Amino acid sequence: MNDPSASGTRDIEHGTFDEWPLPLRALFDGTSIETKAGFTASLLAADEGRIRTSLLSVGELFAPDPGSLCFSLWPQSRAARVISKTGVATLTFVFDEAFFQVQLQAKVVPLGDSPVTCFIATIESGEWQKVAYARLVQGIEFAFAEGQENAVLDRWRHQVEGLKRAASAAP
Repeated sequence: MNDPSASGTRDIEHGTFDEWPLPLRALFDGTSIETKAGFTASLLAADEGRIRTSLLSVGELFAPDPGSLCFSLWPQSRAARVISKTGVATLTFVFDEAFFQVQLQAKVVPLGDSPVTCFIATIESGEWQKVAYARLVQGIEFAFAEGQENAVLDRWRHQVEGLKRAASAAP
């Protein structure tokens, strides 16, 4: 029972970052969305002790540069209201067999013609971890409902274009 390898303490790999590593820049670059479908990130925001969560796809995430992330939320969502008020969010996801957690400072970028609320965020800190004794093979993952894939991919492409406009419009 006292074997340190049994607890996995020696088997943990971890790291920190303040800019997106290249593989994550490629994931959030707004291109080839159809090949990245299924990926889901959890965006968390805290308000008065309550955690608000939104699940985001690659059609709602765009990294315009190594230190930033644009994301879109439905304006009526609790997370959108909280992040608009506090400017703080945490993005979590599984990628390359590791768990990622990214602390963000976010602000709304008004785009009058967009049905979603667009935010631009800077990375305050990011961290990842994985263990040698088990592989994370997926986090939260989704599949399209029957007959919905093309319409959703088109909507995502349109949303990513909006996020690109938001990134360009941000001060």
